[in-house]
Amino acid sequence: MRLHTPANPGVVGAVATAIGQAGGIVTAIDVTESTHEKLTVDVTCSAGDAEHAASLPGVAEKVEGVEVYRVSDRTFLLHIGGKIEVSSKVPLRNRDDLSMAYTPGVGRVSRALADNPEDIPRLTVKGNSVAVVTDGSAVLGLGNIGPGAALPVMEGKAALFKRFANIDAWPICLDTQDTDEIVRAVELIAPGFGGINLEDIAAPRCFEIERRLRESLDIPVFHDDQHGTAIVVLAALTNALRVVEKQVGDVRIALNGGGAAGTAICNLLLAAGVPDIVVVDKVGCLSSDDESLSGAHAELAARTNPRKVRGTLQDALKGADVFIGVSAPNVLQAEWIPTMAKDPVVFALANPDPEIDPALAGQYAAVVASGRSDYPNQINNVLAFPGVFRGLLDARATDVTTEMLLKAAEAIALTVEDDELNASFIIPNVFHPDVTEAVAHAISGRPRP
Repeated sequence: MRLHTPANPGVVGAVATAIGQAGGIVTAIDVTESTHEKLTVDVTCSAGDAEHAASLPGVAEKVEGVEVYRVSDRTFLLHIGGKIEVSSKVPLRNRDDLSMAYTPGVGRVSRALADNPEDIPRLTVKGNSVAVVTDGSAVLGLGNIGPGAALPVMEGKAALFKRFANIDAWPICLDTQDTDEIVRAVELIAPGFGGINLEDIAAPRCFEIERRLRESLDIPVFHDDQHGTAIVVLAALTNALRVVEKQVGDVRIALNGGGAAGTAICNLLLAAGVPDIVVVDKVGCLSSDDESLSGAHAELAARTNPRKVRGTLQDALKGADVFIGVSAPNVLQAEWIPTMAKDPVVFALANPDPEIDPALAGQYAAVVASGRSDYPNQINNVLAFPGVFRGLLDARATDVTTEMLLKAAEAIALTVEDDELNASFIIPNVFHPDVTEAVAHAISGRPRP
């Protein structure tokens, strides 16, 4: 906050005290301008959430003589002008540099690539580039907010690609939610990219888009909301079961949420050897003997729920070893957890508000994970997608296979050493220095140096 105050240092102290009493934390106070009559003071403070932040200027203005001149939010300030940029990797200092980077030298390279298209990834940015494609229909927990409002999220994704895997990624926000148009748009831009990362596209449209693009393109197509989530969930589950001394091939899982993420998690867990998964959605437990199920749900039910459990999430949880939620806030009641098997594992992954408060779940469950960064065991896709694409690009892969996903999950799980593993540490931190490299080498099949 930029404040105008009387030229009295006691007023500045009163502002700091008032903010502290209102629950804010003052981190800096700077006098930016001073006269005999007035001070201009910048006060930087932290708040608990956006609503709390909005109340603090009023607290400051209640101090006698204080005028709040301007208020800024550092998160919005960080986004001014966007978060990513394009920069040249080669010097452009003189005519000689230009003659090689651009005309006439670039013409020789283009002619060579026309004759030898297999060299395009080696001699262009294609070999290290990913398109982050969205239609803005399922952005974070915000829903269908459109392509423009989705752009900051896609920029952030591109920044993560660069930070963690040194991959150049571009946000592509399409102004259509028509499946045919999305598929065709991606097909048209594909020659400039080494991979396609589909992002925040609503189910079930995302399934068809991914399937059709995988069939038509000769570069890998990866839907992070599905496969990135599934990889990290399997990695975390692998280590959670190590903690409670259970085997993947022996456990029962109740999976709440039959959308994009839930379906992909289910598919990868089945591939990993989990024998018994009951998927629960808004219609209840999905069972193959329920003729009222929609096409997508019926297909999922045909491959799961061998005991034909019917009813609600509460019914699915009885005797289950693991709960995995990718659904909605507060759908898991704490008193249901004791009905699960001994040493239950709870993954409450709805974001930003999980299916159950992780602290509450921890009173009953042996291991708890969530999508939140303020609790242990954060299930975060950043652990997967940078390394996955780094490996795909390095291997010049043309597709993403289930075997690759399983290897990526194993690589993440194994970065947690035996002497580190415990109920509060089943998954590495997103800044763990070895994760991206381990996943990349698992995907590419190349030995680590």
